[in-house]
Amino acid sequence: MDRSRAAIILTLVLVGCGSPAGPPAGFVNQTQHSNADLWAIWKTAQDKIAQRVDLNPVQRFLNQAPADIRGGDSRALSVVPRQVQVASEPDVLSTALFAATGNYRADPTGLIACPAPCSLRYAAAYSSYQPRLTNYAASWELQDDKFGIVLEYEFENQILTELGYDMKWR
Repeated sequence: MDRSRAAIILTLVLVGCGSPAGPPAGFVNQTQHSNADLWAIWKTAQDKIAQRVDLNPVQRFLNQAPADIRGGDSRALSVVPRQVQVASEPDVLSTALFAATGNYRADPTGLIACPAPCSLRYAAAYSSYQPRLTNYAASWELQDDKFGIVLEYEFENQILTELGYDMKWR
């Protein structure tokens, strides 16, 4: 009888050890870059947030608002991506961009449509948090130096969301 009880208790303990943090750490990588590349970009985003938090770059761009920059948040260093899907989308065509905005850019435009609740209609990239994803204009894929910058900003957004920041002007 003692052996049966021990087995039941052990089973209950093991069943109760599910992961409270959610899905496993990592990316759903649909890019031409390695997972190591994505992790390096994520680490850079963590480091930047640990140094300072810029909460309104879009508002400054659109409305010339004063900067809302806060001190760094060291909690960023412990935030890991939880199956964040990272993928490209085809660039919006210059004709469609011109028809929608009156602005002309040669193809590839480097922009994709940014779905609500984005503050912009078109952007180089955007992130969603339910489900967790970061999409970017396909033309950035092979521009290694700029690809990292575009994803770094979006990874900062993923981290800031996880930390509970107001993302209205990010």
